Amino acid sequence: MTRCIHTASSLEDPLSIPYDEVVDALTYGDINEEIGLMRMGSNYTFLVRVRYEEKTLLGVYKPRLGERPLWDFPEGTLCQREAAASLVADALEWPIVPPTVMRQGTRGEGSLQAFIDHDPERHYFTFQVHHDEQLKRMAAFDAIVNNADRKGGHCLLDADDHIWGIDHGLCFHAMEKLRTVIWDFAGQPIPENILSDLQKFSDLLENDQDLFLIRLNRLIAPYEIKALKTRVTQLLESQTFPMPGPGPNRPWPAI
Repeated sequence: MTRCIHTASSLEDPLSIPYDEVVDALTYGDINEEIGLMRMGSNYTFLVRVRYEEKTLLGVYKPRLGERPLWDFPEGTLCQREAAASLVADALEWPIVPPTVMRQGTRGEGSLQAFIDHDPERHYFTFQVHHDEQLKRMAAFDAIVNNADRKGGHCLLDADDHIWGIDHGLCFHAMEKLRTVIWDFAGQPIPENILSDLQKFSDLLENDQDLFLIRLNRLIAPYEIKALKTRVTQLLESQTFPMPGPGPNRPWPAI
């Protein structure tokens, strides 16, 4: 991808780095400095400094050992789901999930995601009509990955007015669990460009020899990949954004 990531070398020093260079830094860089615990959510999340070659950038590190057990998700898999969401977004060629990889960090194996420099006061509930095109893509993404936790604060706006989605630990469950604040487009036709991308992604999911599917199998279970294929097929057949289900369909808190 050619998009630049608006990240930071420290909380006071924003910088912009090409996407592929950020991926290299996250994959091969040194993670040897914890800046602090990010007090958000119910799992341990650390802001860390990543150094690679001449670059220094901030990362969001979620160690497996810091995950709170849940009754409906296999224990110790949330960090892998974070990385899987980034992998799926890359396969779709949708730059909506910050680069995320699995790494050994200061507290063991976990997910490492590029920190997005953003204003926390700007989130889904403050977005304008001109953001709808980006939000439609995010709504389609959440539908296929079965995102059970799309809060308004999980939508970040960078310096280019580009929306990034974060916190994908509660994705890819085989049972229907879509919980999101983005129901604005429910029942509306899915734009042709999104359907075209989904069709290409559907074809990719059928190629067992493709590196994407090999990597995805390392992150989520085979039955979860089967469910992912089913959701993509259903969206392509309906060609409309899903309607809220009968169960809980909005996360709490909403932000």
